[in-house]
Amino acid sequence: MKIRTSVFASFLMMAQVLGIALFLRGFFPVPVKSSVSSKSQLSDLPSEPLTGGRHNASRLPEPLFQRVVIMLVDALREDFVFGPNGRANMPYTRHLVERGSTHSFVAKARPPTVTMPRIKALTTGSIPGFIDVVMNLNSPVLLEDNLLWQAKAAGKSIIFYGDDTWVRLFPKLFMEHDGTTSFFVSDYTEVDNNVTRHLDSTLKRDDWDLLILHYLGLDHIGHMSGPRSPLVRPKLLEMDDVLKKIHGSLVSKESEGSPPYLLVLCGDHGMSETGSHGGSSEPEVNSPLVLISPAFRRKVGMEKPGVVEQVDLPPTLALSLGLPISRNSVGRLIPAVVEDAPLRDHLRYLHLNGHQLSCLLRDSVAEHLKEVGVEQFRVAEKAHGSWMKLYLEGNTSEVLANVGKKVLRQYLEALASMSSALGKQLGKYDIGAALVDVPVLPVLLSLPFYLLCLLLASVHVLVCTSAGSDCYLCSLSWGLVFAAVAFSSATLCVLVSMATRRIPAAGPKIPTKRCKQ
Repeated sequence: MKIRTSVFASFLMMAQVLGIALFLRGFFPVPVKSSVSSKSQLSDLPSEPLTGGRHNASRLPEPLFQRVVIMLVDALREDFVFGPNGRANMPYTRHLVERGSTHSFVAKARPPTVTMPRIKALTTGSIPGFIDVVMNLNSPVLLEDNLLWQAKAAGKSIIFYGDDTWVRLFPKLFMEHDGTTSFFVSDYTEVDNNVTRHLDSTLKRDDWDLLILHYLGLDHIGHMSGPRSPLVRPKLLEMDDVLKKIHGSLVSKESEGSPPYLLVLCGDHGMSETGSHGGSSEPEVNSPLVLISPAFRRKVGMEKPGVVEQVDLPPTLALSLGLPISRNSVGRLIPAVVEDAPLRDHLRYLHLNGHQLSCLLRDSVAEHLKEVGVEQFRVAEKAHGSWMKLYLEGNTSEVLANVGKKVLRQYLEALASMSSALGKQLGKYDIGAALVDVPVLPVLLSLPFYLLCLLLASVHVLVCTSAGSDCYLCSLSWGLVFAAVAFSSATLCVLVSMATRRIPAAGPKIPTKRCKQ
């Protein structure tokens, strides 16, 4: 019996819907998140390791900084500050980078490089996915554990001025805020003036602990005329003057005996050569990260900026402010920030970061014990316990310092491995579901199966229509025709799947050690 048009159309519609669903399943991976839905608490922190004795209390080092100002310049490319034209673009900032008490980095963001996902990364330490590109248009309240929530819970007062995306994400966390819309791209003047007009009065006050400024003007200029526009340098000079004003105010209010301030200059993402962003090109993912504080050693000349992940900033700020790290953070402590802290505190910071990452790996990866970073962390934690025993016994010999440096290196290696493993897990797209076949599910649930069914059925109809006569399949019932098409498609998918699995994976195999239970 000839297949009716309505039945065939229904089949095509079902195949298309299932194919799209499978592709979305592969393209939007399940985010890495802790199985515990609550926020991190100080009471949840692990004890300091101690060999041969009872555990110490869950000691958290004293905060390194009393006040933090985050100046975020939207679409600030790293070459605008560190490049050959940096001194002309932002002379005061460049002077601080070269001669001031600063640490400078190139912060790498993960795509998608659009504002809302980047704000989430800067506050949670997690890596948002491409689904957040859609959510960027109407940002919902961020319920995930984040730096701002931790600061608020610790009694810190937060003020925000700038892009109203922050106000939509954190509607109840700011003591004071004034949001500016980002949809009027042609406005690159008032959108920044609405932020700067608050500075004089706010910087004189002593009732806040965290000040966040998000400037949009540079991003708007990029969208209108690109990074080579004659409007870019005047805007960068304006941002440089703002940073100079903030820095001068913080220096003038510095007092003896109190923790120092921290001024952070950063971008949420960069800008492509056409002025856009959202992709994964180097100019889009690289942005400057300049940390300014009297707690840091003064520079004696221009140094090549180090490279960090953008998600490394939230755990660094959390530990520096005496706060727990957000549960879903995949970032690691930036060592330069705590390099001058006492060795015991330095090791404690790394231990807390490692414990948080290992817990997230345990909740996110089925075979987490096979991860190299987990085993490295266990070894470092054990060595840390031995160092603590020597320290508490009052040992002041060179052995104590040498063991401490060794533990430090072990922790840094463990953090790098665990953070990398979590980053790969977040960016693991199910290529099987999107392209070849689903490795876990049967071949019948793979996208190529439905595409082949669609192709074979279409070819059959096209051939019979062009010939003007019925073929053998046309004489069968539509159920048998569908069965024949499905069988042919499934057979081909199985053959392709078996062939691809026989091809050896490229690259050397890295041996892993099984953790001891």
